[in-house]
Parts: sequence; structure tokens; C-alpha cells
Amino acid sequence: MHDDMIRRIEPLIPALRRYARALCGDRAQADDLVQDCLERAISRWHQRRDDGNTRTWMFTILHNLAVNYWRQNRYRGPHIALDDTVETAFAHDGTQENSLHYQDVMGAIATLPDDQRSILLLVSIEDLSYAETAKVLDIPLGTVMSRLSRGRERLRQILDGDRRNNGDRQSTPNLRRVK
Repeated sequence: MHDDMIRRIEPLIPALRRYARALCGDRAQADDLVQDCLERAISRWHQRRDDGNTRTWMFTILHNLAVNYWRQNRYRGPHIALDDTVETAFAHDGTQENSLHYQDVMGAIATLPDDQRSILLLVSIEDLSYAETAKVLDIPLGTVMSRLSRGRERLRQILDGDRRNNGDRQSTPNLRRVK
């Protein structure tokens, strides 16, 4: 069994390295990926199908490991040696305020009428031109411009009202009529 495993895996190593380098773009990371692939294949050799293609099985393992590395790197960020860093690299501004502002804006957008909301999202968020937005929604260009203007103004009013209610903005207090 051991000889059979070596006989099937060893000829695949150069092709696995080529594929890993093409995926990673970095020689050291590709070698680590191939090493992990070989370890996984050897430790799970008993799980492969006897009638299956070893080459396909090995490339599947390598590809799945690469996808896992990409996911991990997306969450972890790039690896930087401690000696290569400066103290300010670890300091970050808080993001809580930005998150709260984002929630306020998205909540305000959700209260807009559908026609204004869709145009505002297409133009401001998706970065479509007025003409492209008119084509997507099958409405005249002038209608896009007027609805966008009304939507932006309504959004501004909603957000200004929230700020006033939260005490973030200095303005005249709301007056109520008393009978």
C-alpha cells in the first residue's frame, strides 16, 4: 500500500507545484500549499476511491486548500514580520461611529419611496450614469434627475431630523402648537 501511494503521488508533485504557483503567485506560499496537500493526501489515503483518478483527487485537495487559504487571508489580512513593522501600523481608528452612520443612512434610504430609493441606489451606490439608470428603469432621463433630486433632498431631511433629535446638530428647537 505504501509503495502504491508513492508510485501514484510522486509523479504528480511537479504538476501540483505548477498549479499552486499559478494560484498563489508566490513560490514559498505555493510550496507550503503543496506540502499541505501532500500531507492531507497521505493522511487520508485510505479515504480515496480505488476506482477514482488520483490526479483529479490530488488537484481537488490542492484547490480546496487554496480556497481555504484565500478565505483565511481575507479575514486575517497580510502577514507582516514583526521586525518589519512600525508602531503606528497597529493603531487603527475606531469604526463604531462609521458603522452607526452607515446604519442611519441605510435606515433612512429604506424609508424613501421605492421610485426614489431605486434611483438613489443605482446612481449613488452602483455608480450608474443618469442615462444608464434611465435605461435600467425604463423611464425618461428627466424623470431620473427629478426623482434623484427629490430622493436626495428627502434623505437629507431624514438624516438632519435624526441629528436634531439626537442633539448632534445646533438648530432651532422644534416648536409645537399648544391649544
